Formats: sequence, structure tokens, C-alpha cells
Amino acid sequence: MRYEERAKIAIVRVLVPVAVFISSPVLLVAGAPIRRRYLRYIYRDEAPLILEKEQGRVSVHWFVVTSSLFAWLCWPTESLVRLISRRA
Repeated sequence: MRYEERAKIAIVRVLVPVAVFISSPVLLVAGAPIRRRYLRYIYRDEAPLILEKEQGRVSVHWFVVTSSLFAWLCWPTESLVRLISRRA
């Protein structure tokens, strides 16, 4: 979506937190593996860029990756995974 498409960007900014909030029970239980797989999918070698300033384009994935709510809901399982990996 292009930067000039203000309506689409506003809708995405509203819908991403709603989608993250709806999926919050799953993220609280299994957030670390889900987030890791999602980030691997977005940043794979042949993937298109999530933010292209030269062409004036932004991907919906950019709003998810930069969402503090998404990171906050994945934090408990990520800290648990780190704790278990240290003890093992």
C-alpha cells in the first residue's frame, strides 16, 4: 500500500491491534514460536521489503512487526523459553 493512501493506512493501524488482541490467548500461551516463525517468514531472503521508502510503499507486516502490543503479548513465553534454555 502506498503512503498516500491515508485511509488504508488508518484502517490497518486500527485493525492490527484488534487482530492481535483477538489472538491474545494464543499469543500468551505460544507467543514465542509464533513470533519467531512470523519474523522468519517476513525476513526470508526472497521476501519483498516491508518498508520501501524509495517507492513510497509500506506493507501490512510493518504494522505487525512494530506493534508493541504484539511484542508485549509474546514476552511471557519468550522469557520462559530463555529460562528453560539456560537451565538445560
